[in-house]
Amino acid sequence: MSDGEANRPVEAEQTSGTEDAWLLVAVTTAGGPDSLRVYVWRKLRGLGAVYVQQSVCLLPDRPPVAEVVRKLVDRVRAEGGSARCLHLTLTDPAERGELIDEFRASVAAEYGEVLERLPAFFAEIETETSKGRTTFAEVEESEADLARFEAWAAKIQARDYFAAPIGAEVRAELEHAREALKSFEAAALAAETTPDSSAVRSRTVEEQGHRS
Repeated sequence: MSDGEANRPVEAEQTSGTEDAWLLVAVTTAGGPDSLRVYVWRKLRGLGAVYVQQSVCLLPDRPPVAEVVRKLVDRVRAEGGSARCLHLTLTDPAERGELIDEFRASVAAEYGEVLERLPAFFAEIETETSKGRTTFAEVEESEADLARFEAWAAKIQARDYFAAPIGAEVRAELEHAREALKSFEAAALAAETTPDSSAVRSRTVEEQGHRS
């Protein structure tokens, strides 16, 4: 796997059979370059790690996650830091449940940000439509905005290992946004391909004048 591939969000496997298996990751970047600290922070944050203390965090032990962590450990060691990854089994149902709740709460907060910002997308389409600005350029702008929302939600879903309920709400709102964009696009197409009625009348009068 290339470093670029390792930077992609890891697909969350929603399987209850892996709830007992965890990774304990301990990383210290002292002795390494400043860029190493940023790399570790971005990588572990991207995986959705839950910290139990400074420089020590937990992650579900799933093959895609373990592969990214393995590469992270190798890079930290190669660049002068220290890192270790231990495979753990949580047998206490209460402890496991609290940890899963913490993971869900973390992604729920992120999903909540998406839901807070999505209304602006719908408002923009409504405003442009009411002002008659249903143009190809406006469609492209809204399309780009929606793509950013979808990419953002996809990254969150990739670390939503335990299916936070709010995720379904976000996916439903994104589907609603896709439908709104389709309607906006249809309106723009109609506006740009339907001859302007006043222009048609002007041409008709002019043609009649030439014939008389």
